[in-house]
Amino acid sequence: MQLKRRPISTAAAVLAAAGLMLGACSTDSNEAESTSTAASSQTTTATSEAASTSTSGAMAAAAPKGPLCQAYADAHPDGPASLEVISGQNVVEALPNIPELSTLTAALTGELNPDVNLVATIKDGQWTIFAPTNAAFEKLDAATVEKLKTDSDLLSKILTYHVVDGKADVNAVVGEHTTVQGSKLKVTDGDPMKVNDATIGCGNVPTENAQVYLIDSVLLPAE
Repeated sequence: MQLKRRPISTAAAVLAAAGLMLGACSTDSNEAESTSTAASSQTTTATSEAASTSTSGAMAAAAPKGPLCQAYADAHPDGPASLEVISGQNVVEALPNIPELSTLTAALTGELNPDVNLVATIKDGQWTIFAPTNAAFEKLDAATVEKLKTDSDLLSKILTYHVVDGKADVNAVVGEHTTVQGSKLKVTDGDPMKVNDATIGCGNVPTENAQVYLIDSVLLPAE
């Protein structure tokens, strides 16, 4: 019995079809690899952008904010009052290093009134301190200043009204807070930010255990 030969044309067609199938598989594989690479690139880019946004947000939250911050940085580019130095100090060490807060420091340490010394209170714990500058104290009338030198209860109430428990950065500080004195104060966002009716000249200044906000007026609790 003779074997039948497959026509050459039929064999060629089979080989051509096989070639097309292999080519299609190769194309599909390349396209899949290209799609996978593009997706991976997009994922990496998105992750990078998200990380960058998160870092930018963290840096913004950590940066001092206020119309007088640049003037402060220019006045104290280095040395004990520089932002870099005080950021690593306990607040009871940092405040005396800031010339603009010498009157507040005197009031907190017993120099203004020997019966009022809050150093031990703010040395431990975490605090947000609204710190009246020397110019803020100068707005008080002379009779009030003289009274603070002898009225320990009044001075203590005023000083503790400027202190809030917990470190609040520039984002967390906006809103109403109960002070150590017991009354509430309110921080409003804006340009500039305010606490009650006082303007925050330079806020979100970090120390080791406190966020300090330099303000232009002495805050007085409600009677």
